[in-house]
Amino acid sequence: MTISADLKGHVAIVTGSTSGIGQAMAKQLAKQGCNIIVNGLGDPAKIEEERAGIAAEFGVEVKYHGADMTKPEEIADMVDFAKREFGRLDVLLNNAGVQFVSPIEDFPIDKWNQIIAINLSSAFHATRAAVPIMKAQGRGRIVNLASAHALVASPFKSAYVAAKHGVLGLTKTVALEVAEHGITCNAICPGYVRTPLVEAQIGDTAKARGMTPEQVMKEVILAAQPTKKFVEFDEIGGLLIYLVSDAGASVNGAGLAIDGGWTAA
Repeated sequence: MTISADLKGHVAIVTGSTSGIGQAMAKQLAKQGCNIIVNGLGDPAKIEEERAGIAAEFGVEVKYHGADMTKPEEIADMVDFAKREFGRLDVLLNNAGVQFVSPIEDFPIDKWNQIIAINLSSAFHATRAAVPIMKAQGRGRIVNLASAHALVASPFKSAYVAAKHGVLGLTKTVALEVAEHGITCNAICPGYVRTPLVEAQIGDTAKARGMTPEQVMKEVILAAQPTKKFVEFDEIGGLLIYLVSDAGASVNGAGLAIDGGWTAA
């Protein structure tokens, strides 16, 4: 089933959108007519190829901003870039994220700091900059790409789980503050999606737990999801489009699981 919304003329920032879920969500928004600011790391030539490809496929304007998600001033400039280039900002999708798997006693401090900065603090900095623009418009949609790990925990992921729980708390707080300004703030909490980040987790988890990659897939990754299937990009995209549409106007402050039943128990 395809969920659609008329987002022609709207503008969205999608952080961490040069690969994985973010890239897929940028395309979902562009498909609805939304102009896009992509952001993320990678080979400049490949990023430009992807940017131009989205613009050509969906007939929208797509621009790139290379803000480093660990640097608040660059994040603020990315949001201001949307205002400078398009005169508005309708959707902020805080998606950028990294992962590291390790027992707590061995967890590198620099990895903790990096994950908290990218997975949690970047959402704060982007939201802080975006809210005044959205208030002036009288409408806006902030969506935080959290995780099932915003709702439950797994071993060896202390920084990631802490950050995603923090994202959900941030989501609820912002939702209360902006509720009377035509703005909503919600979190999408997917289970496992087969992204480059998850592919890396398979190897890292195998090392941390002394398992083979095949055992991790069967006994750890998909064991958590009662459907025994990865969550698909289109499924997340359908929820995203609903949240940013007029139909989603009364959904505010929610952490919406899309995890095959993982967090139902």
